[in-house]
Amino acid sequence: MQFRNDPADVLARLDALRAADAPTSGGRLLSYVYDPGVAELAELAGAAALRAQSLNGLDPTTFPSIAAMERDLVELGRGVLAGGDPDVVGSVTSGGTESCMLAVKSARDTWRRRTGAEHRPTLLIGATAHAAFHKAAQHLDLRLEVLPVDPVTARLRPSDVAAALSPDVALVVASTPSYAHGALDPVEQIAELCAAQDVPLHVDGCIGGWVLPWWPGLTRRWDLTVPGVSSLSVDLHKYGYAPKGVSLLLYRDRDRHRAHWFATTSWPGYSVVNPTLLGSRSVMPIAAGWAVTQALGEEGFAALVAPMARATERIRGAIAGIVGLRVVGDPVGPLLAIATDESVSPERRVDPHRWSDAAGDDGWALQPQPRYTQSDGTVLPRTTHLTITPVTERVVDDLIAALQKAADRTRGVPGADAPADLVAAAAQIDPADLTSEVSAAVLGLAGLDPKAGLTGPQADVLALVEALPAPVGERLLIEFLARFLEP
Repeated sequence: MQFRNDPADVLARLDALRAADAPTSGGRLLSYVYDPGVAELAELAGAAALRAQSLNGLDPTTFPSIAAMERDLVELGRGVLAGGDPDVVGSVTSGGTESCMLAVKSARDTWRRRTGAEHRPTLLIGATAHAAFHKAAQHLDLRLEVLPVDPVTARLRPSDVAAALSPDVALVVASTPSYAHGALDPVEQIAELCAAQDVPLHVDGCIGGWVLPWWPGLTRRWDLTVPGVSSLSVDLHKYGYAPKGVSLLLYRDRDRHRAHWFATTSWPGYSVVNPTLLGSRSVMPIAAGWAVTQALGEEGFAALVAPMARATERIRGAIAGIVGLRVVGDPVGPLLAIATDESVSPERRVDPHRWSDAAGDDGWALQPQPRYTQSDGTVLPRTTHLTITPVTERVVDDLIAALQKAADRTRGVPGADAPADLVAAAAQIDPADLTSEVSAAVLGLAGLDPKAGLTGPQADVLALVEALPAPVGERLLIEFLARFLEP
């Protein structure tokens, strides 16, 4: 066959493009990727994915290897997260967002069948629940009620859940832990409240499900062994060390599981039966995730948690020794949120976004998070997020030195503020008037060029996110990324 471009040249071009990416191995990227530091696992995952490259997940009866792999993954999840309960069933999905959306769909449809009501049911979440649940409420047309979390611990309060429960609530969500702060919601107490009113509780264990079962010192129960927990999501492409994207959604009730499926015979083609939002879907991530879990087993996961726990404790201790910074709350697991220590004088404080930018100048990619005002007026402070992985222990001394250096460089430097004139103008904008062209013009006034990407200090961008009305900021972010992706 005659190719337009030589395949070797195509791959060389891809290598050149990849050179601009953040490093996905070696421990310098503390978000988005989950590096076990085991080369053999990456090689195994790649080899397994290639073997499944030609398969179509649309029909596992035609490709029974898919069904076998999914059964093994559900069985592993059942053993680790449900005490081996044989009545726990589930589906393999394309990621945490799809798992969360399907859990919401199941709850919505079950609520409709049970109540016969035609109005929108309510999805009840805490302010720290993952944004995937906001997306699910929007796409699936549920009323979203967001409860404030404790501003000190960042945990959802059972008393707030109790006050908000009603016959219209189709689903309550608890996080184990929350992504932003690593806070473990009190699942046992919330589950008891939900069970008393026959309201299902979904536990979002997408990030913690393959870590918390072996986390040292953790005695609080949070998974499907807790009475009242109806479903649980856990990602294999996070601390399951599989390539993106593959996740697992488990239910303790078969009927709730079936409620997220889609089936139709109402067209002249083949019968369509889908357990996920996708029809045709790649089996490559499923095969990779299956291979990694087969190689590791529960013992392997436990072994990889140990270096993470040690590194996390080292970093927490180091942050405690840096004047001007503090760890938010009492996180459980390998996620940390770092905020300004406002108990010291202003000249000794460190703004977490300035600190993140300074660490970035030395080649460490941290993740700044904006200040957030809750519905009760309490404020979750601006933070910088750190995702610790097994490989972090290998570089923890260098990381701590970089974090200390970045703090020394930024101590006493005020945090970024959005331009007052831009904020005042944005407050007068009706989001309905933000066409693509108007949005691009506003981005230009803010000094942001989508074609250049995010090349300036992240602190300045986060200050805009904090200051702009949410509908305006969200529309501008859509425009920025859409134009960044345009040819």
